[in-house]
Amino acid sequence: METEDLSREEWLGWRRQGIGGSDVAAIIGISPFRTARDIYYDKLGIAAVEEDKGNWVALEMGNLLEDLVAKIFERRTGLEIYQIKKMFRHPLYPFMLADVDYFIAMPDGTKAILEIKTTNYNAKDRWWKDGEETVPVYYEVQGRHYMAVMDIDRVFFCCLYGNTEDETIIREIHRDRAYEEEMIFLEREFWADHVQKKIPPPYLEDGGVIMESLKRHCGPADENAQAIVLEGEMASTLADYLRLQEEKKNSEKYSKKLDGDLQRLKAILIAGMGTNCTAVCDRGGKHYTVTYNPVRKMAVDKDNLLRLQLQYPEIYEKFVTVSEFRKFHVKVRAETAA
Repeated sequence: METEDLSREEWLGWRRQGIGGSDVAAIIGISPFRTARDIYYDKLGIAAVEEDKGNWVALEMGNLLEDLVAKIFERRTGLEIYQIKKMFRHPLYPFMLADVDYFIAMPDGTKAILEIKTTNYNAKDRWWKDGEETVPVYYEVQGRHYMAVMDIDRVFFCCLYGNTEDETIIREIHRDRAYEEEMIFLEREFWADHVQKKIPPPYLEDGGVIMESLKRHCGPADENAQAIVLEGEMASTLADYLRLQEEKKNSEKYSKKLDGDLQRLKAILIAGMGTNCTAVCDRGGKHYTVTYNPVRKMAVDKDNLLRLQLQYPEIYEKFVTVSEFRKFHVKVRAETAA
């Protein structure tokens, strides 16, 4: 499928007809940004992932700098790169799509794939693990998806994290058939069992990722809705949450894993409640009431405060007050010799 003359909306429409490389990390549960449910909603046209641009500046910078980072890769490696403006499909699994940034003409006559990435200086450490060079797993699986679709054995990543040629990271990964087989199984399961059957996938991700997904898709609280009844799996989830809560209360040491498990179970319960504010459960001779009520407060965020100051300075001066507090601090310095 030629993509060069497609509009953004047309390109997204074609992309919803299958699974692209950037979808895979969320589908298999290793994305720190999205859930499988987010991808499901996108494929059915319910809510596009591209519409959620909490960090739109980073996304826009990535698009604007793509050609520059590719040029840096050419200069640093001496390898010839080129583009093919097409969307490719896997010959055996047509739901697997690939829209590759660049291809590389290797000196031995073979082809490789080049993926362009950008990040900030503080996030560059994700390209190392325990002192060893690595590729972040959510990018690695994207590269492995492309290798499978294109039947190519090597992927290079070039990531710019600064504003000089030297502030780029270049990594290479090779094809892993066993990994690929498992990845294709999970992609096929997602497409056949969820997208095609219109059955939402379960939330299996970390609690924080689930909660961000719920903020995007759940909708406002319905304070007049009747309490829902937690039964079956949801009742078991509540029991697990209460058990871990008790374990945390009696523990003498902080456990990051315990906190993470509690956060995930809480997020799953909230997802099950949807827009309802109350859920009830009868279990083990006890009656439980779970509430998730909205808390509202009036506030003006920093951006709107700046707009107010610039557009309506008289109102700003009249109503905005400046509070003051004092900060106590003791600074220690070694004495200098007399």
